[in-house]
Amino acid sequence: MARYEDVFENNRKWVERNIDRDPEFFSRLATHQDPDLLFIGCADSRVPPNEIMGLYPGDVFVHRNIANLVVSTDINAQSVIEYAVGQLDVKHIIVCGHYGCGGVAAAMQPADLGLLNGWLREIRDVYRLYQEELDAIEDTDARYRRLVELNIQEQCVNVIKTAVVQKTYVRTGHPTVHGWVYDVSNGLLRDLEIPFGEILGNIQEIYRLEET
Repeated sequence: MARYEDVFENNRKWVERNIDRDPEFFSRLATHQDPDLLFIGCADSRVPPNEIMGLYPGDVFVHRNIANLVVSTDINAQSVIEYAVGQLDVKHIIVCGHYGCGGVAAAMQPADLGLLNGWLREIRDVYRLYQEELDAIEDTDARYRRLVELNIQEQCVNVIKTAVVQKTYVRTGHPTVHGWVYDVSNGLLRDLEIPFGEILGNIQEIYRLEET
């Protein structure tokens, strides 16, 4: 684990490596950003977005919070989506959760966690939606992993519900919303192959904000 005092030295070395690779790297970054991807992920320190995707600064717009939630009343997340889609014109939105998520684990416990209760209720609502499937899984770890996946799927649905995503998709054919899960035990990403088109079609009957 790096000490606080090491951070600025590490930063200087990181700058040098990037300049050695591309002398115009920082001057180009300073003028604009043009990412194709919006990554909505967990704030867990073990899941650094650019690194796990092998991407550089400027390649991905990022929003992170506990358990990668997309809540309609969370102005932070909603503003990020609005800006990424409406201003940056991202082509793909990725909701990425991870196995071993502490937020999901906490939501599975019958405990009063104070300020976190309202936030974790979003995950407990996912459990309620899929209670029959989840309760049928006898192995606790397997049930936990499945809730991680289902939470990702439901947060993808929440992204699709937003006005800017619906309107922009009708007008341009993008962005597409994807659900990924990251395995901290082996470093691998997996596409959950969320059926974006099917979900969009289904929710438009209730959440439609734009004529098609």
